[in-house]
Amino acid sequence: MYKVFIVDDEPFIIEGLYDILDWSSFEMEIVSHAGNGQAALNALSSQPVDILITDISMPIMNGLDLIREARRLQPDIKVIILSGFNEFEYLKEGMQLGIENYLLKPINVEELESTLRNTAAKLDHVLSPQTDDAYGVQILKDNILHRWLTGQIAPREFEERALFMNLSLDAPDVAVAILRAKGEEFGMFERVEGMLKEKPYLNVFHDIDGDIVIVANVHADEDEEQKFMDCLQLLSTALSETYPAVVIGAGSMMKGLHNAPASYQEAKKALQYVMIYPDLKVIDHAILERCGDSTSSFSIDWKEYAKLILSRNSEMLTERIRADLEQRRDGVTPAELQNIALEVVIRFKMELEGIKHTDESAIFQQGLRLVLDSSTFDELVQALQQVGTETIQSLLQDLKNPIVNQVLQHIDKHYAEELSLKLLGAHYHLHPVYLGQLFHKETGETFAEYINKYRIERAKEQLRNSNLKVHEIARNVGYWETGYFYKQFRKYVGISPTDFKVFG
Repeated sequence: MYKVFIVDDEPFIIEGLYDILDWSSFEMEIVSHAGNGQAALNALSSQPVDILITDISMPIMNGLDLIREARRLQPDIKVIILSGFNEFEYLKEGMQLGIENYLLKPINVEELESTLRNTAAKLDHVLSPQTDDAYGVQILKDNILHRWLTGQIAPREFEERALFMNLSLDAPDVAVAILRAKGEEFGMFERVEGMLKEKPYLNVFHDIDGDIVIVANVHADEDEEQKFMDCLQLLSTALSETYPAVVIGAGSMMKGLHNAPASYQEAKKALQYVMIYPDLKVIDHAILERCGDSTSSFSIDWKEYAKLILSRNSEMLTERIRADLEQRRDGVTPAELQNIALEVVIRFKMELEGIKHTDESAIFQQGLRLVLDSSTFDELVQALQQVGTETIQSLLQDLKNPIVNQVLQHIDKHYAEELSLKLLGAHYHLHPVYLGQLFHKETGETFAEYINKYRIERAKEQLRNSNLKVHEIARNVGYWETGYFYKQFRKYVGISPTDFKVFG
């Protein structure tokens, strides 16, 4: 049984790690924990352990200093970093110290489980330094490419990191494909890498959802686009012998590397359509036009839906669905209205999985059947309302206290106003410290983290869709100090609001 030591200054993180996994199934046991690096180091001086799981930002001694000192005491200790900061310098320094993975909070359970399996395998069989180094380099590559494709890094910063990693991205055009396999995926990444190693214009990595991502960087023309699709078809055929459930989503070939995030989002969306096209193993984003995905037929304001999901407001979401469909029922054919409904189901699925990072297909397969079986307008509305309600219920399963749900809805309505645990505690007749602990336990985030993330998401919407100045947007979402807004925006998005307005 491998011994695990956890270090984090947030008690709920430690409690959660004890409860979130069946550690014995990994042949592991948590032998102790500490709330800061110095306390952990004192314990490690007399207690041998195999795996150290540590936060970076802690009082007295931070996680990076702890790793350095722990290695002097126990040179073979394996280290997994937990962090609320997606910072390249932290990651790079962690890599230099030798880590198994750099996991962002809130923790993705599947990624943690995968990391623990890999770590156990390394403890079972001592790997050569070359293999160890290659694994570390892949972690760094995964992080950089994921941040690039999710718009969390400015172009200049990405170029610096790509140069550091010797990533070949010299051609002007880009397309992204994503591979996903249900069930057993052991060895698939290495298999894909091996099959594509003779194609240097293809970069392969893992994203935060555990999907395999292929970035094609070429001088695009019709032949190149077709060659990329042919390559994906061959890849699918070869993989399906070992991984029968594998499916590939393909985004469009686009001009300019700055459009890579758009192609990535298209590929993610294409994957969701396996529910509609179960016989297709490679789903090209272009096929979505056959399911009402054109901007002319899909005119529902999805941002408002996403806000209602995030705030867990089931009642308002139900009302919004009926109002939107009633507004559009006279301007489209029944078939077009059904296509709009199918699109909404897919977007519900994407939104929920984006929040939870888990596969929630069962809810939405049933929803698709209800939409397709609807024979009247009311049945179609009720089908979508049921999907919306179940989407929010899936989030509410993680919330045991109704007060936290009320707080989330209060934030949704009043995020631009002054918000604090003291004010909300007085409103709900709870001590602010207790309310803060309750909120953290129920949502997995501190109150301040949640507020800042929520406000930054609203700011991103205004930066994309308005001509307001940055300081005006800052005030609109609740930041009265522009400097503090810049600091929080860079922390959660990775670039400044000015850069985001230009490149986002």
